Amino acid sequence: MSAEFVQLSLTPILTGLFAAMACALPGNFLVLRRQALIGDAISHVVLPGIVAAFLVTGTIAAVPMLIGAALAAVLAAVMIELIRRLGRIEPGAAMGVVFTTLFAAGVLVLEQADTSRVHLDVEHALYGSLESLIWLDAEGWGSLADPAALAGLPPELVRMALAFALITLLTVLFWRPLAISTFDEGFAATLGLPVRAIGLGLTVLAALAAVAAFDAVGSILVIAMFICPPAAARLLTDNLARQVAISLMIAALVSVAGYVLAGYGPLWFGRQDSLSAAGMIAALSGLALFAAALFRRGGRRAG
Repeated sequence: MSAEFVQLSLTPILTGLFAAMACALPGNFLVLRRQALIGDAISHVVLPGIVAAFLVTGTIAAVPMLIGAALAAVLAAVMIELIRRLGRIEPGAAMGVVFTTLFAAGVLVLEQADTSRVHLDVEHALYGSLESLIWLDAEGWGSLADPAALAGLPPELVRMALAFALITLLTVLFWRPLAISTFDEGFAATLGLPVRAIGLGLTVLAALAAVAAFDAVGSILVIAMFICPPAAARLLTDNLARQVAISLMIAALVSVAGYVLAGYGPLWFGRQDSLSAAGMIAALSGLALFAAALFRRGGRRAG
């Protein structure tokens, strides 16, 4: 039984865990800056960038995907500015037009492209493929100490773990300037902090998380991880460090519970087919935010 768990369930659970926490970490600062929709924008822009990178390189390796997503983000910024100036409309409307158009273009191109050589299709791009990230070389818990078995780990897990480690390291190193500029940009500027560069760096961290999580949760469901755990944590505390810690705990909880419920929940009700793990994780993220809102409201009434 343990060998079956390690082979079939351990790597999907860990991949979803790292994906959820990697998105929640920068999501805390985006929520506090009232820029949560940047995560939504990134999730839309990532798809056409990744598709373009695949068409050029023929692979879905991490570096080409990240470069493609970055170029797509630059293209989106240019298009937004052009539409805003030529159409004389507000930036929010221009963003809505550009992100929707680019996302639709990515889906259309992906449907027409020959992706038979790699695991990349519309369903995979939208909803991810956690369930398929199995570790065939594993023979039990002892495989975690076996170099030969570890060489067969799904590359998505390794990529997601490295992305989470890098995002965590950068967040810790730049915690003070991030916190100061998040709460008071004017004061941060008077201290000589590069406010614009910090904001750009935060966006880059969010893009890194979105690209790394692409294989696991898809380009749509990643938005739930960016917003729901941080927003739920914000409702429960006014302390930034505590908020980040709570958001990571919520992200970890919903990722593990989401995978378990998606795989085994239908069996408990007599059904044979499993559900989308990424979809269940996103649904539980929303429920966590709803529960936090109810808890905060109940606390105010009691007070």
